[in-house]
Amino acid sequence: MRAFRVAYDGRPFHGFQRQPSVPTVEDAIFDALDELGVFDREAEHRPEGYAAAGRTDAGVSALAQTVALACPEWCTPRALNGELPVAISAWAAADVSPDFHATHDAVERTYVYDLYGPELDDDRAVTAASTLSDEHDFHNLTPDDDGTRRDLSLRIDREGDFVTLWVAAGGFPRQLVRRVASVVRSVAAGERDPEWIDDLLGSEPIAGPDGVPPAQPEPLILADVTYPGVAFECDPQAAASAVDVFSTRRREHRTRARTAGRIADGVREADR
Repeated sequence: MRAFRVAYDGRPFHGFQRQPSVPTVEDAIFDALDELGVFDREAEHRPEGYAAAGRTDAGVSALAQTVALACPEWCTPRALNGELPVAISAWAAADVSPDFHATHDAVERTYVYDLYGPELDDDRAVTAASTLSDEHDFHNLTPDDDGTRRDLSLRIDREGDFVTLWVAAGGFPRQLVRRVASVVRSVAAGERDPEWIDDLLGSEPIAGPDGVPPAQPEPLILADVTYPGVAFECDPQAAASAVDVFSTRRREHRTRARTAGRIADGVREADR
């Protein structure tokens, strides 16, 4: 059995989990394994021993999504990358025991969400994060009915124009991190008082205009998944390729942002 760290830009995909008729990250991984002869998509439902750390939503990206399966020694991150689309890069691997399960054996998952907002108040963001930390029933911050009681660890960093939210827990019900991001932003922007969070964490259901919609998926990244006793080793060639791919994407997006900003500035000047 081998576990792989996989990074991807989630925007071209309809989430991680495979679905009929739409592109997903898992489908791309299965296609790569099929091309390598590790897995026969027509004959098998999924690769032997296969599991993934999490099922990220459409548009959500990852640095350390983790997938594990039974495969030969030659199936390395660089071998996978030879068949994966450019938006997905395997970059590290670890040999694991035959009973390893990438979902159930994870003891902590860490997500990062970047909130753009030079106007956001850092102290209010920290207050919101502190109130949401520790064990609570987050039934008002997920569409799930079960598994809503979680022990969350939240941290706030200011990085230039961005307030960065780090959220860690053993596991997450659906949309919890994105709704937590919405709560932090609303409080940091002064749209809601910090005391509002106490109502959200209370036993009474809150819906309608007082409910919390999920924040946009694109700024969310699955940043880390922790497995006791598992040491991932970077594949130097695969890691260098991943750095090159995502650095190129960063330059492209910066250029597009500058172009959009130039248009906005031009219209603003013309309107004066």
